[in-house]
Amino acid sequence: MILDTITCGHCHNEITHKFCSQCGQPAKLNRIDAHYIQHEVLHVLHFEKGILYTIKELLLNPGKSVRAFIAENRSRLVKPVIFIILSSLLYTVVSHSFHLDEGYITIRDKDNLTTSSIKNWVQSHYGYANIIMGICIAGWLQLFFRRSNYNYFEILILLCFVMGMGMLILSVFALIEGITSYKTMAFSVVISLGYSAWAIGDFFDSRRKIGRYFKALAAYLLGMLTFSVMIFMLNTTLNLITKH
Repeated sequence: MILDTITCGHCHNEITHKFCSQCGQPAKLNRIDAHYIQHEVLHVLHFEKGILYTIKELLLNPGKSVRAFIAENRSRLVKPVIFIILSSLLYTVVSHSFHLDEGYITIRDKDNLTTSSIKNWVQSHYGYANIIMGICIAGWLQLFFRRSNYNYFEILILLCFVMGMGMLILSVFALIEGITSYKTMAFSVVISLGYSAWAIGDFFDSRRKIGRYFKALAAYLLGMLTFSVMIFMLNTTLNLITKH
């Protein structure tokens, strides 16, 4: 079917068929209606190449799945940055809905205005805070697993997936605590750390050597410590500035 010549709304190229030959944009966009919304939701949540498929693969075969994403096929899993942001957003929604005071990242000294501001930003932007923390952890992982063939940015991609799963684990326990009032968050942090150590170790070494899990856990904890030091230094610097 040949359409009248029109201009693409995306790249402004002339379109003579159903789709733009330059960018693939449809010649005519359908109206946004209930069917469109339903399609978009199902597109994100469908099992193949979607959120559920990504969660399943990261639960059962984290090392193999992330290695495949990096070196073979990047269309089967949800994009890593989107995954960690969505997972962190879910935790934020659950924890705020049930008014859970003790967050995943806890910053003390609430009476200090600067400290309180940093705490509020972190607990309102867990996605970005986790990416910053991942940057810290990636440096330690690259040091501990320097004999691997993976560069810093590939390790950062691994952490986006792993930390995203960690946030989902925390979300489940936060939901349980919110519904039952049983204090489960401390236990959830242990489960999340355990998963992270196992998933990272599985990524770097498929020969099941036990030492890699301890190296992964040590690097993860050191990365979290580095992030905490950065927050402390930022807080101290801002306090010094505001006092002058």
